Amino acid sequence: MSIAIVDEKITGEISEVMQLIFNTELVTVRDVIARRVTLEVENYNTQRTGFFNGLVEPNHTEKLLNGSQLKNHQHIDADKQIAIALTAFEKNGFFILVDNKQFEHLDDEIIVAKTTTISFVKLTPLVGG
Repeated sequence: MSIAIVDEKITGEISEVMQLIFNTELVTVRDVIARRVTLEVENYNTQRTGFFNGLVEPNHTEKLLNGSQLKNHQHIDADKQIAIALTAFEKNGFFILVDNKQFEHLDDEIIVAKTTTISFVKLTPLVGG
């Protein structure tokens, strides 16, 4: 099942939209964060563009208009980025809205449908990894 993932600013302005695919209708907040970060890292490591625009910006990047630029296309470790994102969520670095309802815990369960929209609202820049 493909669902919409939206990045929103605290003002409600939408900055990014992507699709995530899940093989089940019941997922946790942890699953959503891990799947999103994994997809972003896989796309970056495969495309080798030098630019990374994701939930967690890796260390040693130069912030540019279209994302962060890594020197010499450094490989990004998805597991490390997932750990940073999960910690950031627990420390209120960003919050998640599922169809405009806030989910506050990593183990909260989400029932997804084709019409489900999950919004990530960043409160602070997330850097690490």
